[in-house]
Amino acid sequence: MPNIKSAKKRVKVIAVKSAKNQAGRSALRTQIKKANVALETGAADKAETVRAAIKSIDKAVAKGLLHKNTAARRKSALAKKVNA
Repeated sequence: MPNIKSAKKRVKVIAVKSAKNQAGRSALRTQIKKANVALETGAADKAETVRAAIKSIDKAVAKGLLHKNTAARRKSALAKKVNA
């Protein structure tokens, strides 16, 4: 544990930000998995599920959770599976 006041604050702030980022990444992974499952099983609402996953990928980029090229790669993979 740090002794300097500003360093103590940084520890607290980083813990909050890390928790928020972890929650966002987890939600994003869940959306992508739901879309993949919907595509594999041929669910009736697969187009909507994929659209929701793409939207959450775009939100992750806006929040700084993903790099824009990573997001483009993941969206492209989902689109490929939809069109296959």
